[in-house]
Amino acid sequence: MQEWLYLVIGVAVIGVLAVAGFVTTRVRGRGLPEDASSDVIARPTPSVEPDGAAAPETVEVEAPLEPAAPSLDIPEKSGSRLVRLRQRLAGSNALGRGLLGLLSREKLDEDTWEAIEDLLISADIGVAPTQELVEKLRTRLRIEGGQVPDARAVLREELIDLVDPSMDRALKVSGEGGAPGVVLVVGVNGTGKTTTVGKIARILVADERTALLAAADTFRAAAADQLTTWGERVGVEVVRGPEGGDPASIAFDAVKQGMASGVQTVVVDTAGRLQNKQGLMDELGKVKRVIEKQTPVTEVLLVLDATTGQNGLIQAKVFSEAVDVTGIALTKLDGSAKGGIVIAVQRQLGVPVKLVGLGEGPDDLAPFDAAAFVDALLS
Repeated sequence: MQEWLYLVIGVAVIGVLAVAGFVTTRVRGRGLPEDASSDVIARPTPSVEPDGAAAPETVEVEAPLEPAAPSLDIPEKSGSRLVRLRQRLAGSNALGRGLLGLLSREKLDEDTWEAIEDLLISADIGVAPTQELVEKLRTRLRIEGGQVPDARAVLREELIDLVDPSMDRALKVSGEGGAPGVVLVVGVNGTGKTTTVGKIARILVADERTALLAAADTFRAAAADQLTTWGERVGVEVVRGPEGGDPASIAFDAVKQGMASGVQTVVVDTAGRLQNKQGLMDELGKVKRVIEKQTPVTEVLLVLDATTGQNGLIQAKVFSEAVDVTGIALTKLDGSAKGGIVIAVQRQLGVPVKLVGLGEGPDDLAPFDAAAFVDALLS
């Protein structure tokens, strides 16, 4: 009897399990979740177009962020440049200190005056300016009536007079009749010519002037790239051409673009090869003539390395014959240069030093001022 009872219970259990399995299979067949607490999220059923094709899914894509505009340098104003450059020159130049030391002796005998002459000549002032300065100092520093002249004050006055404060040292960066000023920059490669062009661009931007640069030094592969980098840092456009291209053509295109866009100043970098004087004269003369078919060149700036001393004077003479130089930018006027080259080059060419550079920094170029220069020497 018990065996039958066990058999009936077993059959009943098997029946219940079969029914449960059938229900589960039907539920799964309908695509419904087995458990409401499942982490699986079913994809939405795509909508159907009238022709029976599935409509494409709409995918939201975030718009790419606009690239941030590169930040531009803010060049230093001329006033603070002068103060900083004067401090740097005063701390490195030995000419003024040497002169003051000799002139402060109790007795200014012939040996002392010879030592003064030697110091001035070694400072690259030149023989004629040295003799002129010594003669004036000897006259003014004689003791008369028991009055001892102030040697420093006398030396300052005579040095300023020798540097010639009457010269017009303003950089001609403005044209006439709405045309841009054109600054033609010339000089031997290695003097810092292209770097000076880039620094001039910074001075123009600091003075709130619009500018355009022309990379007309096509014979030095890195010149155009170097100039482009300078321009990008202050937002100044650079017109360039193919390597080895015609410099006059690039200069012409730059001035033409400058006139069309209404910029105030176009600065033209030129090649500085000194293979032979005639070739240099022909090349620079052509560049200047081509530019002036559109508008006059307002400034021809000769870049000289102050450390070259008398060799710089020879270079200056060659360039002055090639093109009408109107101003000088004297670079590297630091501790390795003695300062006298300022006087010598002005006497040689009869044109003023307009810009001086004392370092490698981007704003280490400043307008030249005769009194400030002498005061720095005597500090």
